[in-house]
Parts: sequence; structure tokens; C-alpha cells
Amino acid sequence: MAEESTRLRLRQLTGDDYPALARLMDMVYHDIGGAWPEETVATLIRLFPEGQMVIEDNGNLVATALTIKVSYDRFSNPHRYEDLITDDKVRSHSRKGDALYGLDVFVDPEYRGYRLGRRLYEARKELCREENLRAILAGGRLPGYKDYADTMSVTEYIAEVESRAIYDPILTFQLSNGFDVKRLLKKYLPEDESSRGYATLLEWDNILYQPDDDGDWPRRSVVRLGVVQRRMRAARSVEDLLSQVEFFVDSLSDYRADFAVLPEFFSAPLMGLKPDLNSVEAVRYLASFTEEIRDAMADMAVSYNINIIGGSMPLEEDGRIYNVAYLMRRDGSVEEQKKIHITPHERKDWAIQGGNDLRIFDTDAGRIGILICYDVEFPELGRLLAEQGMEILFVPFWTDTKNGYLRVRHCAQARAIENECYVAISGSVGNLPRVDNVDIQYAQSAVFSPSDFYFPHDGTISESVPNTEMLLFADVDLEKLKLLHSEGSVTNLRDRRKDLYNLVWRGRKALDAE
Repeated sequence: MAEESTRLRLRQLTGDDYPALARLMDMVYHDIGGAWPEETVATLIRLFPEGQMVIEDNGNLVATALTIKVSYDRFSNPHRYEDLITDDKVRSHSRKGDALYGLDVFVDPEYRGYRLGRRLYEARKELCREENLRAILAGGRLPGYKDYADTMSVTEYIAEVESRAIYDPILTFQLSNGFDVKRLLKKYLPEDESSRGYATLLEWDNILYQPDDDGDWPRRSVVRLGVVQRRMRAARSVEDLLSQVEFFVDSLSDYRADFAVLPEFFSAPLMGLKPDLNSVEAVRYLASFTEEIRDAMADMAVSYNINIIGGSMPLEEDGRIYNVAYLMRRDGSVEEQKKIHITPHERKDWAIQGGNDLRIFDTDAGRIGILICYDVEFPELGRLLAEQGMEILFVPFWTDTKNGYLRVRHCAQARAIENECYVAISGSVGNLPRVDNVDIQYAQSAVFSPSDFYFPHDGTISESVPNTEMLLFADVDLEKLKLLHSEGSVTNLRDRRKDLYNLVWRGRKALDAE
């Protein structure tokens, strides 16, 4: 075959293809019975036409994949090939099945080396995603085992193939296409002498699969983030501050954002109402407004149909002051995340103490975490959240200088890469001349992504103009994260060496979704 003359086409199998299909099966499977009867092939086409795929070259059939739908619970357990199909009957196709079962893939020997089998496997995976099925199952023969059956057990042989010490023409190919060995099948195809009747049950999981009863929240794919880069300005009253906040929430809602995130200490202008207080007294005074602001913003979340990450505000509990970020969902529920790591400035000038709980939150637009400013500079927190399935990390921050800002920015980008998630950072700009220790701010708010083919080349989806009040929008695709976890050019989460190290949360509460 001359490569320059090749004209490949992927399409569905038809009844007219049977003579060519039979010749190909007789050629490939001469040692285990050859071609299936025409009626069996016709039944497959009638029951599940989408699952029967062929590749032709200039009209000549050169590769085929035959597939049915099955019950995952039934065929993820031990079974034989005859439980699926026999010469005269397709036994186990289920129109309501929740998994694909790969009956066969075979390629004309003259076309090996053109990766036609890989094309068919990719087409199967796409069909699995389109049908919203949980997995692809397949029984994989072990034709290379005949050369090792006298010197090693079949489980030893499989282990050697998995470690790439031995090449098996079928198992090696399936492993290279993302399938995992789930179990050993005995007497799978008794007439297969090369495999001694053994086979491996292989599985490829559809990471985009969504069960019909998948939790309390309807699953979203594309989520719109709205980031507020707010200029600090004087506030004459709580009502004045809330009117400023409502303007941003209203604007983000007009653009149908799913989240609005505000900067750390966005309520700080209220300290200017009593400029004669010392710094500790001023923060306690500011904390006296927090519950009122929180409740008003919770109402905004419902009224404007948007989830609000309420920056952060000081909160007094049992005589202690904490730096707290609130999640105000658009269904009316409110949760909180206290800042865990307190900066020397907060501790010395404001007497703020660190919280002891780390939380992850389920929302109608993804599973999220919140780390306030300095907290994002501690990689352990982001990793603990990632291990609980965090998809979006929100980081309200307040920094006075560019070097302080760059610490937050670079660490936020690192968290996006190492934890395979999106990270949105929101800061304030401008100055508050009448407020002690909140004199100036520097910020360039942004939304970061992991760094791989699915995302922008520099890992930055969107960023603001430095030190300018503005709103920032970014659409993030949660499905891309799932693809990254499984099929990225690097897979940071999956490749961790848990045999060598681990990370344990020792806080008072377990790290569970709120």
C-alpha cells in the first residue's frame, strides 16, 4: 500500500459490508473460528448501529470495531465471551445499558502501523461520552502468553506486560489506550489456546459521566466567574457601602455571572467613620457591621440570582477577631471560611487570630474552595481541597505593594497547576487616607487555569488592568478539568507518590463539603 494513495474514512458498518468484513475476520481470526455468521452481524447493526464502526481506504474495508451496550454491574464482574455473543445470537445488548462493551477490534495486517485501532478506540470513547455511559468494558485476550505459560503464571505475565517488560499485542495496545486491568477472566474464550483461555477484563472510565441522580445540584459545565477589582473609597454609612457593593453585584448579574467575588476587607472604608480609634479598636468597630453586611449580601445573592464570595470581613466571636469570607449562595444559604494563616501585620496591628477549619463547598456551579490572601501561599491547603474534588478556588486578597501582590499571584497560579483547578483572585486598589494601616492597595485581579492543551498557553484566562477599578469576566469549563485529570499531558494529582508521602488534615473538623 502506498501511503500517498491512502484515503481513510470512518463510518458505520452496513449490511453491504458483510462480505468484506467476513474476509477480514477470516484473515485475522483464522485460529479461533474466523468470521461470524452474517445474521449475527446484521443483528448487531439492527440493535446498535452507532456501535458498529469501520474504517475504509478508498472504499475498501480495512478495520472494524464491534460494540454493544451492557449493564455495568453485570459485566464488570466475571463472565465469558459466550455470555455476550455466540455464533447465532447477540445475548447481552441492552438498550438501557450504562456501559459499552467492546466485542472486537481488528485491522487488516497490511494496515498495521497506521494506528487505525487507536482511531477506532477514540471513536468508541467519543460514543461513550455522547451516550453518557459510565465506562467501556472489554475482554482482552492474551495471545503472547503462549510463549511464557511454562515459566510464569498468568498473573505474573499480566504484571510484566503492565510494567512494559513484556509486549503483548492486545494487552499492551489496550493499556496504551487508557484502559486499566480490573480482573482476570478464566475460560473467557476456551478455544483461544494462545491465551490458554484467559483474558483480562479491561475498563476505561468516562470521567464526564453524569448519573441521573447526581446529587442535589444540577450539573453545570461552563461557569461564568465575575471578579470585582474595587477601588477603595470613603463610605458615609453601612447603607452607602452596601449600595456600592450592590452596584457591582447588579452589573455582574446583568452579564449572567454565576459567581461574584469581592476583595479581602472590602468593608474597610467603614473604619473611616471613626478615624480617631487605634488600629485594634478600629477593626473591632468594623466587625460590628459584619453580620448586617453579610445578611444584606445574602439577600442580594437571591435577588440577583448569583453566588457571592463576600470578600472577607472581620468577625468577633467570644472576644476574638477573625478574618472571615462568606459564601452566599443564590438559594439563600450562607457558609463561612475563616482565614487560617494570619500575616504578621494582621496579628500585630489588628490582633486577628487564625481559624481552625478548612471547608469545601458544593454549589450549583461547581465544587469550590476559598482561601483568603495569605492562605494561598501555603500549598497544603489547596492540595487538601483538591483531594476533596475542588474545581474552582476563590482568593480574595488585599496587598499594598507589588511584591506582596506578586506573592499572591504566583502562588495562585501554582495552586491552579498543581491542583488542576481554576483560581480566581480579587483585590482592591486605590487608597483610604483616613483609615490607619489601610493606606494604599495594589492589585491586578485575574482568573488562572491549569497549564495544558485544554487551556490558555500561559495559564491566564483573564486579567484586569493593574490598579484600575473594573469588573472581570471569565468562562471556565469544568469538563475540561475532568479531561485534564485523566488525559492531560501531565497529571499532577494522579501521579502523586502516595507510597512515599501523604497529607493529613489534623483540624478539629473533617474536611467535608458543606
